[in-house]
Amino acid sequence: MSFTRITRHQHWMHGAPCIRGLSITVSEVLTKLAEGQTRSGILSESPDLTPEDITECLRFAAEVVRAFEWVPVE
Repeated sequence: MSFTRITRHQHWMHGAPCIRGLSITVSEVLTKLAEGQTRSGILSESPDLTPEDITECLRFAAEVVRAFEWVPVE
């Protein structure tokens, strides 16, 4: 799966996955969603974000979880 809106650079935001090189991390967006904030609320707080950015954050999270499904449980 490829992510065109998620960027990660060693010297930017401590290497955390960010949205299109902005100072907005994927984890920030996911945390807001998990806390019950709506997409429209997130978009109004961060006008640089688009609905597609939020969708890609969710796709990214699903892919990370899917990767852990293959880790053996002891």
